Amino acid sequence: METLAMVGASLAGLSAARAARAQGFTGRLIIIGDEQHRPYDRPPLSKDFLLGTMTAEDLFLENEDEGLHAEWILGVGAVGLDAETRTIELADGRSVTADGIVIATGARCRQLPALKGLDNVFYLRTIADAQGLAPRLVPGNRMVVIGAGFIGAEAASVAASRGMDVTMINNNQVPFTAQLGADMGATVAKLHTAHGVDLVCGVGIEDFDTADGEVTGLRLADGRHIPADVVVVGIGAEPNVEWLEGSGIQLQDGVLCDSMGRSSVQGIVAVGDCAAWFEDKLGRHRRVEHWTGALERAALAVQALLDDDAPQQPLKPPYFWSDQHGVKIQFAGHSAGYDRLEIEAGDPEEHSFLAVYYQGEIPVAALGMNQPRLFTKWRRSIGKPVAKPVPAGLASAVAS
Repeated sequence: METLAMVGASLAGLSAARAARAQGFTGRLIIIGDEQHRPYDRPPLSKDFLLGTMTAEDLFLENEDEGLHAEWILGVGAVGLDAETRTIELADGRSVTADGIVIATGARCRQLPALKGLDNVFYLRTIADAQGLAPRLVPGNRMVVIGAGFIGAEAASVAASRGMDVTMINNNQVPFTAQLGADMGATVAKLHTAHGVDLVCGVGIEDFDTADGEVTGLRLADGRHIPADVVVVGIGAEPNVEWLEGSGIQLQDGVLCDSMGRSSVQGIVAVGDCAAWFEDKLGRHRRVEHWTGALERAALAVQALLDDDAPQQPLKPPYFWSDQHGVKIQFAGHSAGYDRLEIEAGDPEEHSFLAVYYQGEIPVAALGMNQPRLFTKWRRSIGKPVAKPVPAGLASAVAS
């Protein structure tokens, strides 16, 4: 293999490029990105960057002595792929042909068409998004967050810390349920209400009031009116895979891949938010939109790309973290299908605890709030049987 092309100048694309060099690839390395920027870190955009404790320069991921020896094609996206010849068509009319391709085009924020073109409506995905929102974080102004996902929740946390009047609207009765389950979703919700965020749950949005190119308020299905000076929309993401339609690569909510990242076409793998890898433990394909997935899975996909006989390796449980109202929230594993929840340490009412989700005696997920050390221990135990403690009387009898 003489030429590798990474489509997506993202964390996943950069991680794949680094993995290729680390695994001995010495050929031509091409990295293509639709933004003008080289790869940068996205999680801080809704945290430290909005708070002003991190600059744009702090976000960039490359080291000065990186030594990738890559060719960068930036500011132009991929618009098509001939999978048979492995030729990537670019928006400016150019094309790139490679022996191996890593698809790392990520995902984009799901949009609300009714809010298109309004000046005070923001999505948080890029540096430009965060740079546009930051000047709007004015004490006393009213922010409405549509969607109680973690990016929206982080923006709500920052706004509340700046002295803004914050309302977060969620269609479900309990926010964060999809990630954490109802009980722990309610616990994180209490963290927000304790810091002055008004949570509106289980109520749809009927309409938007606008004036002079901005949203001035939201009318809810129950008759309430929520005034707004700025609106942040966080209703999920969609994989950037339209450019692959007709290429012969199988698509279904992302690029369908095996459990090493191989697509349906030999010589092409996919990583990051656009990739739906098959997870043996779940028995289905799943996209993982987390920083650690983009970082860790890239090395597996590159190994499979460079070596047809690469051995199957187990996938680590998905992991993400969030900083909200001064509390570090960490989660690993899959909460879906758990049959019991145990508080292993701390107190949820104080927002400092460690909770473990079980299926039988197997821990399938763990949630920590301000418990980083204990969380790290339990994270290593996910998917492994946990020995039950031996009662004191029985232990004495065994010892005698």
